[in-house]
Amino acid sequence: MRTIARVEIATPGRYLGQLCKHFGHRIPATHDETQGRIEFPGALCELQAEEGALVMRLTASDEAVMARMQKVVADHLLRFAFRDPPQVVWQEG
Repeated sequence: MRTIARVEIATPGRYLGQLCKHFGHRIPATHDETQGRIEFPGALCELQAEEGALVMRLTASDEAVMARMQKVVADHLLRFAFRDPPQVVWQEG
């Protein structure tokens, strides 16, 4: 299963780094200025910083894992971007 969210945000590279560093304390996560990868149990989140947007691609082993990981990733992004919370909408992809 694959889903994607293209999140309009002013500083996508900053939030890409925050997400990868945060999750990297407990699970494998790598990143540079424009790309990131977070290896959740049963799921993989690949991130890409584009001009004005953070693109998040999530691959999961089943629907339950997908639903849980979509919520976890979105909730953390919203927590980090609390001053100007973006809209996170997941779509099949």
